[in-house]
Amino acid sequence: MRTGKLGAVGEVSRLALGGGGLGQVWGQTTREEALATVRAAVDAGVTVMDCAPMYRDAESVLGEAFGGRPPAHLKFTSKHQLGSPAPHEVSERLVRSLEASLEAMRLPRIDLFFLHSNLHADGFAYAHGDDAKDRFSTALSIYEAEVVPAMERLKAQGRIGAWGITGIGVPTAVLAALDHAPRPDAVQVISNLMDSAGALRRYAEPARPREIAAAAQARGVGVMGIRAVQAGALTAAVDRDLSPNSPDRADYDRAASFRALCARWGQDPAYVAHRYALSLPDYDTLVLGVKNRAELAMCVAAETDGPYSAAEMAEIDGLGLAVRS
Repeated sequence: MRTGKLGAVGEVSRLALGGGGLGQVWGQTTREEALATVRAAVDAGVTVMDCAPMYRDAESVLGEAFGGRPPAHLKFTSKHQLGSPAPHEVSERLVRSLEASLEAMRLPRIDLFFLHSNLHADGFAYAHGDDAKDRFSTALSIYEAEVVPAMERLKAQGRIGAWGITGIGVPTAVLAALDHAPRPDAVQVISNLMDSAGALRRYAEPARPREIAAAAQARGVGVMGIRAVQAGALTAAVDRDLSPNSPDRADYDRAASFRALCARWGQDPAYVAHRYALSLPDYDTLVLGVKNRAELAMCVAAETDGPYSAAEMAEIDGLGLAVRS
């Protein structure tokens, strides 16, 4: 498997195994199949295990899979959705979350610890869900004054190797965080042919994932691509229940022309979507949401087959599915 350099984290495989599929966020599986998928990923050359408490029991799946003795070359991540608590609570919340994740994964430390919250400028009002923003989004003033120092302390203590942010929040706020020193070591950024975060997008301003990825690379910040199939919208069929008015359902309906193109090419939409994401510049590794070995094998095949040609990328982009507003 090809590798990339994830900023200060160092060399990583081009594919990372995400915990969302293992924890059944993206449809049903069994614990036995989740464990088998972890082992198959390692056999295929995957070196990054990307997890979070929000992915249900995924962290305990990793703990069981490796029994507290993972191969030395593997790298592990976790996250904490902080929101915007009182400033004096920030450090304690991050530490408690980290300790719980370490216990679940049976690890003494992790390589990368993410702030699993949106970011917003102080006084910003979300277009959707603004009344709950203190639960899912962190104000930049709290990020700069409390989160960054707390993360740097954890790194200095050796409890984490590096820290990062999830770049799915308000684009102007994410870009501001990338310009604030000390900078994060890594950022997770949307990487799909629709440039869509689907139901995760709560703001009105244009989505700018490719600009964020390029800005991160220019600043030496590693980039992990996420949501290559946009929560199932870029697959042949969504395999979990969605409400009729779900943004992810709307994306699936809008992607009918993409499925038609895949049919003409004789390829599975999920394969094409992953290979497209792997062809984008500025992304060091791509996090997979697979829940079984069959889905994993398709993603490994997409990586093995290499980037699409400029003409193939242009044909996909010519569908006009990318969100620009």
